[in-house]
Amino acid sequence: DSVVIEQETVEIYIHTMTISIRTRKFLANPLLNRKQMVLDILHPKSGVPSKEEVKGLIADKYKIKDPQTIFIFGCKSDFGGGKTTGFVCIYNTVNDAIRFEPRYRLVRQSLAVAKTGSTKARKEAKNKRKKLYATQKDKGKKRRKGADDE
Repeated sequence: DSVVIEQETVEIYIHTMTISIRTRKFLANPLLNRKQMVLDILHPKSGVPSKEEVKGLIADKYKIKDPQTIFIFGCKSDFGGGKTTGFVCIYNTVNDAIRFEPRYRLVRQSLAVAKTGSTKARKEAKNKRKKLYATQKDKGKKRRKGADDE
C-alpha cells in the first residue's frame, strides 16, 4: 500500500501596492502659512505605506513642488488593516515650516540637526549654569555666593 501525494504548484503574484488617499477637514491656515487636513490612506491587502510614498501622492494631488514642505504625522491604522488615518500640514515655503513646526518634526525631515549628547549630560550642564551669575553663564566663570558645591 503506497500513498501517492500529488504536488501542487502555488503561484504567488506580487502586485504593486495600490494606495489611494482621501483628505477631509481641509483648512487653509493663513496665520501659519499652511494648509492642513486629515488624511485617510486606503491600502487594501497591503501594509502601511511609507510616509515618503504618501508624500509623493500628496505632492501630485496638490501640485506641491517641494515635498519638504509636507509634514505627515499622527498616523494610526484601523483594526483589521486596509485604512490608516493621519494629519498633514503643507507649508507655503520651507522657511515657514522651519518657523512653525516643532523641532522634532524638523529633525525627522532633516531640516534641523538633532541635539547631541545624552539627556543626563544636558541636564547636568543646565544645573551648573544655574549656579553662575547672569552675564557669566556663557563664559562659565564666577559662581554665585550661595551656590552649593557638588
